[in-house]
Amino acid sequence: MTKNTFKNPGDLPVGQKWIKKWPVRTVESGPEEDSGSLSLTISGMVDKSLTLSMQEVKSLKSIEIVRDFHCVETWSIPNIRWKGVPVTLILELAKPFKKATHVVVSSLGGYKTDLKLENLLRPDTLLVWEANGMPLSSDHGYPLRLIIPDLYAYKSVKWVSEITIIDKDVPGYWEEKGYHRGANVWKGERFEENGL
Repeated sequence: MTKNTFKNPGDLPVGQKWIKKWPVRTVESGPEEDSGSLSLTISGMVDKSLTLSMQEVKSLKSIEIVRDFHCVETWSIPNIRWKGVPVTLILELAKPFKKATHVVVSSLGGYKTDLKLENLLRPDTLLVWEANGMPLSSDHGYPLRLIIPDLYAYKSVKWVSEITIIDKDVPGYWEEKGYHRGANVWKGERFEENGL
């Protein structure tokens, strides 16, 4: 696992500006079905494939963290109090293979992003259902959204339905369009050099 580059809440990455209202950005529609019937699947290069109901996800040890939220469009929202389950807890149940290096995170609507597995092993990478003490709205990813605070928000998949563990880098929706596969906000990784 690489050294953490976490910053304190309130630190603003270069090229970003603070805003107060959280805009809705999405390339897909949210779920139409009752959120109580939704589930999370962990598949691919794991010892044990899992399918967890929302109730089972929420029964795992949840935590709250205060972190900022950064969009590649150059806006940031400070000090959001997120509540959810560290992804590491779920991965411990599935036990990824040692040769696994990457993941593809998919939403109910078919959106996908690729990540290095190490990003899901960070202690502040959560699957969340609350922000600032309130349930996430459907527009912002309820019932389950991935939050990786040090990466641009296109990596924080809404309506998460599946995490597939793999051993290679497979570009997702925005990555295929030239957005940076790393997406580290502190390095300004917005676009690939040969992309946009």
